Amino acid sequence: MEVLGITGSIATGKSTVTNYLKEKGYLVVDSDKLAYDALTIDDDCINRTKQRFNLADGPIDRKALGRIVFNDRKAKKDLEDIIHPYVIKRIKDVIADNQDKKFIFLDIPLLFENNLEYLCDKIIVVYLNEQEEIKRLMKRDNIDEAYAKVIIANQISIEEKRLRADIVLDNNQGLEQLYIQIEALLEGR
Repeated sequence: MEVLGITGSIATGKSTVTNYLKEKGYLVVDSDKLAYDALTIDDDCINRTKQRFNLADGPIDRKALGRIVFNDRKAKKDLEDIIHPYVIKRIKDVIADNQDKKFIFLDIPLLFENNLEYLCDKIIVVYLNEQEEIKRLMKRDNIDEAYAKVIIANQISIEEKRLRADIVLDNNQGLEQLYIQIEALLEGR
């Protein structure tokens, strides 16, 4: 069994890669989904987040919380300290429960930022140049360029991630070329 981490920067095409892998029948663990679960179904994480950020009763407004943490490094660290133990435990549980699989893919956007390399045998970076990343993020989230740059600045640059990768999937040439690279990766393992 091989654990392959998939990372990149926001809006570089990680979801495109992971959706393709899921369609092919591979197990993909989505850390963003686990983080969402931490703030929607785990009472401990929910209560600690509401207390730390003085949030109102009811469901957590994740977009409002995002605007707080993307503009305040201490707040971001505090939120990560609340939800990351939950996410890491769930990832480890999935790996332990699926030792019979040939591959397990971990979709972890902030893999390098959170020093989670130890969970993976190899790390795949989905690469897209930063100018295109900004355009895609603005369109996807309907935000302005300044806020897109703030979000991107909260991550290690895509260029550094590319250098730290074991495998790079270049998403600058379109979907067909990206899928060809994924197939070559799967066949070569």
